[in-house]
Order: sequence, then structure tokens, then C-alpha cells
Amino acid sequence: MPDNSAQHQARMARKKKVIDAAIAQANQDKGLLLVLTGNGKGKSSSAFGMVARSLGYGFKVGVAQFLKSRRDTGEEKFLGAQAGVDWQVLGDGFTWDTQDKAADTATAQRGWQVAQAMLRDTSLHLVVLDELTYLLKYGYLEAAQVCADLAARPAMQHVVITGRAAPDCLLELADTVSEINDVKHAYRAGIKAQPGIDL
Repeated sequence: MPDNSAQHQARMARKKKVIDAAIAQANQDKGLLLVLTGNGKGKSSSAFGMVARSLGYGFKVGVAQFLKSRRDTGEEKFLGAQAGVDWQVLGDGFTWDTQDKAADTATAQRGWQVAQAMLRDTSLHLVVLDELTYLLKYGYLEAAQVCADLAARPAMQHVVITGRAAPDCLLELADTVSEINDVKHAYRAGIKAQPGIDL
């Protein structure tokens, strides 16, 4: 192959100039609202990665897990035991297990009261609202109230929301939206959920 190191260096110098200019323009500080949605695997895992990042800086974190009722996941065992983490499991189980809309709605509304307290807590650097989107999709919570509570949170508090089918009001309010696409999943090949990977 011909030696193209000079071309590569020139291309990277141009790229650095563009990136440096973009970084220089990003001069605002604010609490971010991130929405991780889509049908693919990894939304909650990404959110819990941000929990670990925040803890690495010594920040306090709140985690509100909706729908799930199990308390034996690896993320809760480890992250929930760390100093500075308020980890709340607020669900009764997946909706296809409970099959009771009235009970699910009551559980969701009790859970949202816990989340509202987190969203008012100025000591929390990050709040993760795991699987919140389902509560909105099924009508267990009013989207307008949820969005109003999110908008009224402390100015420097970051929030990450996970779940499929995020409603438009969340997408519009969010600073960053990532859609995780489903290309292939081991579950469809008959492989059960694996500790340390899926739970």
C-alpha cells in the first residue's frame, strides 16, 4: 500500500479544526434530559452506565425502576449498594404478568410520587426513570403531568428516561434522544436471559 500518512495527517487536522470549533461553541451548562428509546437491547444498561459515571465523580444518584418488581438484578445488587445511591424498585411486575390495569395504575401513581420527590431533590445529580415510557403508553400516568414535573426539576439535575415508544412530549422536552434499534437478539434463538448480561 502506498504511504498516505501525509494525507491522513491533513485529513485529521481538518477534522480536529471542525471538532474544536464545535466544542468551543458548546458553552452552556444545564441539567440534561436524555431519552433512551427504541426496541433494541441496552437502554437501561446505558442509563446504569451513567449512574456509574456519576458515582465516579462523587455525585448522588436516584434510580426509580418502574414495572420491574424483581430485586435480584446485578445492577441493583452492585449500584444500589453504593454510597450516594437511592435505588427504588417501584413495580409489581411486567404488565403481562399482573394483567390488572387498575392495580398497575395505582402502583404507577405511587411510584411517580417517589419519582417526584427525586425530581425535587437538589442533592441528586442524576435521576434515572427506568421504563417510565410504558406507564405513559398504557395511560397509567398523565404525560402532561410527567413532562411538567420534569420541566420543573432543579436546573442542574440530569434525568435519563428509558423504555420503548417514548411519547412525543418526552421527545420534544429532551435534550438528547437515542433510539436503540433491534437488529438481532439471543432471546429469539431460544437463549434465556443471562446473569451479568441481561439481569
